[in-house]
Amino acid sequence: MPGAPCWVNLLVRDLAAAQSFYAAVLDWKFDRGTLGEGFTVALAGARPVAGIGTRSTSFATTTVWTPYFASPDVDATVARISERGATVAVGPIPVGEGRAAIAADRDGAVFGVWEGAAPVWSAVTGGAPPWLELRTRDAFESALFYGEVFCWPAPGPGGVDVTYEEEQVVARVDGRPVAVLSGGADGSGPDPRIRPRWAVHFEVDDARAAAAAAVRAGGEALPAAPPPGVRSEAYLVRDPDGALFTVAGSGG
Repeated sequence: MPGAPCWVNLLVRDLAAAQSFYAAVLDWKFDRGTLGEGFTVALAGARPVAGIGTRSTSFATTTVWTPYFASPDVDATVARISERGATVAVGPIPVGEGRAAIAADRDGAVFGVWEGAAPVWSAVTGGAPPWLELRTRDAFESALFYGEVFCWPAPGPGGVDVTYEEEQVVARVDGRPVAVLSGGADGSGPDPRIRPRWAVHFEVDDARAAAAAAVRAGGEALPAAPPPGVRSEAYLVRDPDGALFTVAGSGG
C-alpha cells in the first residue's frame, strides 16, 4: 500500500538488553527477520508487531521508535522530502531485500521510508500495526507535507485517504485509521514528550500492569492520554535507552 505505514522499528545499542525489556513489558518474543544479522522481529503471540535492530556505532542518533511508510520508489520519495525543506538523515540504503531511508520532517519528527515487501505488517504475516500519531506543531501544515511526500490522498482500494476531523487529520486505508496527525507540539521545548514526534501506541491487555513492568525493568512510566479514538487507560513509557512509546488497554 504505497504511502501507508508498513512497520515500526527501534535501533538500539544493546539488542539483548532491549529484547529483555520489551519482553518484560509487552510480553514479546523475538524471531530473526529478513533484514539481516542484528535485526529481529517482535512477536505478540504469533503476530509480528515491530522490529528491533542493533544500531551501527557510526550512526549517532537518539534512540527513538520510528514508523516507516511504504514507497514504490524510495529515491523519488527522498527527493520530494528534500525538495520540501525536510532532512534526509540516512539513505537510501539497501536493507535485506528492501531499501530504506530515515528522515525528519520540517518540525523534526523522525520517520522512515521503505521500498520492498513489508517486513512486519502484511497479509502474509497477519501483522498487527500499532496506533501511530504525529504530534506536531500544525496538523494541517504537516498533512500537506506528508501528502506531497507520500501522494496522499489516494482514494480507492489500498490507497491512503485523508479526512480533516475537528483539529486532527486522520489517514485511513480501506476505512481503517492508520495514522492521526495532531497539533499543539512545542518544537522549542526541552521535554521530548512535547516536541514534534511520531508517537507509537501499543495495545496491551492491562496498561497498568505493563507500566509497572516497565518500571521494574529499568524504565519509566507516567499516566497519559489514550490514542485518539481509543477509550482505555494509557501510560507513556520511556525505555532504559530513552525511547518513548505508549501502552494502552484496560486498567486491570
